[in-house]
Order: sequence, then structure tokens, then C-alpha cells
Amino acid sequence: MSMSSHEDHTKLTDEEWRQRLDENTFRITRQGGTEPPFSGEYNGLKASGEYNCACCGVELFSSEQKYDSGSGWPSFWQPAVEAHVAESRDVSHGMVRTEVLCQNCGAHLGHKFPDGPQPTGERYCINSASLDFRPKS
Repeated sequence: MSMSSHEDHTKLTDEEWRQRLDENTFRITRQGGTEPPFSGEYNGLKASGEYNCACCGVELFSSEQKYDSGSGWPSFWQPAVEAHVAESRDVSHGMVRTEVLCQNCGAHLGHKFPDGPQPTGERYCINSASLDFRPKS
């Protein structure tokens, strides 16, 4: 379920998000959940296009930076639009990780790790449920 990328999503309540998103997408994007590895619809997708936020629709990642990390989640070596992706220190589950969020609406997308390919050496490990893929036309 996508929305116009020009709406203001920063002020929506949890109840409003619940009405707009399916249960899995809400759990992941609004409550910081994760999907089981190798279960997401975009993990093995090799089509050309852009990956937008499933909550607000802004472009986050591109197929041009996607690669198969073997981790079980869609992985990208950099965002398509750096300004649309925010980072936060995540100390949950007894680990220190870098959480990746949508800069526009605050949706939890996944985590970033320092074990990706060149040229960045970074792996943005992103939940399929937080993304909306739009094929190149």
C-alpha cells in the first residue's frame, strides 16, 4: 500500500499507521521488527527499478546498488538518495548496531553493517516489508 510522497506522514499516530499498513509492515516499520531471513519478497529480486518506503513512498534504494549478500535480506551498498535515509544507534538485543530509518516518516527499514562490497564497504540490510518496489518503465 503506497501513498503519495508529498503527504506529511511525520504526524500520523500509531492508529493511523495501523489503518494504512498491513500487520507485518506495521510491526516492522513502526515497531522496529524484522522479517525472518530469506522470507521477504524482495530478497532474491533482480529486476531493475527503485525501492521506495512502504509507508510514505519516498525513494530509498535502487536496484543499481543492490547485491546478494547471502544474509537473507535485500542488501544495498548505498542508498539511492542519501538524504532520504537516516541512521540511529540501536543497542537492542544486546548488540550495538546502526539502525536505518526513512528520513521522511521515521519508518524502521533495517540495519547497516561495515561488511559490504566496494566502493562503500557498507551493507544496508533492509526488510522487504519496509520497501515498495517500482520497476523501471
